[in-house]
Amino acid sequence: MEAYFMGIDTGTQGVRTGISDTRGKLIFEKEQKWETEFPKVGWAEQNPLNWWEAVNGIFEQIAHTLDSEIRQNIKACCVCATSTTAIPVDQEGRPLMNAMMWMDARSRKEMQEINDTGHPVLDYCGKETSFEWMIPKALWIKRHRKDIYDVCYRIVDQLDWMNYQLCGKWSSSICNTTCKWNYVSSMGGYQRDFFEQIGFEDYEEKLTMRVDKIGDPVGTIRPELSEKYGFSREMQIVQGGIDAHMAMFGLDVLKPGKLGVIMGTSFVHLCLSDEKPDMKGIWGPYDGAVLDNMWLLEGGQISASGLVNWFRHNFHIPEKDGNPYGNLLGIPDEIPIGADGVTVLDFFQGNRTPYKDAMAKGVIFGLNIKHTWKHIYRAVLESVSYGTQNIIRNFEEQGYPVASITACGGVTKDRRWLQMISDVTGKPIIVNENIQAGVLGCCVVAASKGRFYNDFQSAAEHMVKPKFIVEPDMKNHEEYQPYFHKYLELYESLKDLMHQ
Repeated sequence: MEAYFMGIDTGTQGVRTGISDTRGKLIFEKEQKWETEFPKVGWAEQNPLNWWEAVNGIFEQIAHTLDSEIRQNIKACCVCATSTTAIPVDQEGRPLMNAMMWMDARSRKEMQEINDTGHPVLDYCGKETSFEWMIPKALWIKRHRKDIYDVCYRIVDQLDWMNYQLCGKWSSSICNTTCKWNYVSSMGGYQRDFFEQIGFEDYEEKLTMRVDKIGDPVGTIRPELSEKYGFSREMQIVQGGIDAHMAMFGLDVLKPGKLGVIMGTSFVHLCLSDEKPDMKGIWGPYDGAVLDNMWLLEGGQISASGLVNWFRHNFHIPEKDGNPYGNLLGIPDEIPIGADGVTVLDFFQGNRTPYKDAMAKGVIFGLNIKHTWKHIYRAVLESVSYGTQNIIRNFEEQGYPVASITACGGVTKDRRWLQMISDVTGKPIIVNENIQAGVLGCCVVAASKGRFYNDFQSAAEHMVKPKFIVEPDMKNHEEYQPYFHKYLELYESLKDLMHQ
């Protein structure tokens, strides 16, 4: 009987679940959506119980769609998740408040206080932390929700909570802890003097201290889930990681020189280095966060396709033939490069890299009476494209050449926007057969470490298959460059005002 592997990708807008065979073919794939609440400016919350309800809904579909033999031969399940999405829980794993989403910016003050310490641990995360990460969020809860902090059993990440729901074991991932929790393997893990300095001296009581590497077993599926949905009682729940980082396995960008870009609500740009580089304007270099003895380099844009959703809602663009984006797809062709002088800055929730500016703001600049919503829409797409070029430019100016991009995520369904990004950056973009690389990456990891393949690279080589390549139009690339520099100049001109 064929072996199968399950991947669960709990993203910002919903959960995707897939079941793969050993060649990377998904024999089952479903998605369930959920909503994000924005109770105050800069806040973003979700109810974790909605996540678990959605996952169980998909498990119900698996039970009704796949025969018993297949379900019994799902050897392992791996989860990836947004991070840091922080949840205080009681000893039974029950949430004590809504989860603070990764994009929740209420912990900016705590972030700045941590950065002001200049502690050596910050050398392993780009010399500063972010409000998106666990430690500023945990400190905010300690200061502002002391009623919850004092009684909570742990403050956990979305991934930890999902694994606990699946197998009843608390574990944190080397990926999440290294990239978002100031855990440094080569320094022995967590640094007590750092936590004491920032006022989180009781971190061992409030964080999950067990740290497992990607692909290591966390536990076996809960008996009640096995019985209810017909899964094997021996199905392993193996450690995953951050959704974007796990996509590296589903993109097969596991060697230096390959840049993976996860093009979703946010954009994440990821690559590996054999040596620890001294680079500015990146997150990292992270010590062994994805692969042992490899340094992870990360760039990112907080607001990317999320801006298209913002635009669609606030400019009241109706659906077309059941497609929420149907009336937007052809619009870029109606407006010339440069959007007739309209420039947008894509910093609607701050800038992740290369500026690392939590106070950066979104801007629509250059409007006059002839402009329409179509000009603004094209300028929104161009702004996200310029943001990616700015990140690649930062990599290359510091000695890390980028020959091509391997992309996944919802944006890869929009060939016009994908061509625009290729033209702006001047880089070819490779798109694989399965654009949901988070799900596939989880399946690759689940199939590795002796469960079918011996290592990640051999699993990825057998399970990840290219579909097409978008080549840049270099004439368009040259035409975009003055507008790209205008984008750069606009931020420099306005950043002091933004900080007020």
